[in-house]
Amino acid sequence: MVSTNDIRPGQSILINGSIYLILEYQHVKPGKGKAFVKTKLKNLSDSGVIDKTFRADENVELAFIDKQTFQFLYKDGTNYIFMNTDTYEQIMLSDNVIENKYLFMKENQEVTLQMFNNSPIDILLPATVELTVTKAEPAVKGDTVTSSSKIVTCETGLEVSVPMFIDEKEVIKIDTKKSTYITRV
Repeated sequence: MVSTNDIRPGQSILINGSIYLILEYQHVKPGKGKAFVKTKLKNLSDSGVIDKTFRADENVELAFIDKQTFQFLYKDGTNYIFMNTDTYEQIMLSDNVIENKYLFMKENQEVTLQMFNNSPIDILLPATVELTVTKAEPAVKGDTVTSSSKIVTCETGLEVSVPMFIDEKEVIKIDTKKSTYITRV
């Protein structure tokens, strides 16, 4: 148990048997009355986001999340197969855990899985990934007058806005948090 005064964004807590990731944290001391803590929490089992207010001295239970390195092997229908790089144990994750993160995962790529009681609850992607452009409209001379970017499709199906000079078969670096183009590799 830990006091709500000591919790911070990025930590996970248990509330009524469910694991919540703390997205935002604000300690409020009104002019009248007792202090309280306003939080924005993401339920790691169903990805729902809630706002919850705690008393400033209330105790909450921290959830100890284990981070393990896995290798993404392949997609089988709606399931994704991962292998633990230490034990070679394979696990299968469904679409509800993966969400749209599959757009940043290539086969044989290493990712970090967050585990709680030996069951995966979330995937941590690297800050950037390098993907090959598979579909890009050719740039036409004079296009830069009206627009300086175009939409391309990458090998994973991700569509991203890039500068006009990016062509098919080029490798680009993409920010996984914002889904934006960074640079050509």
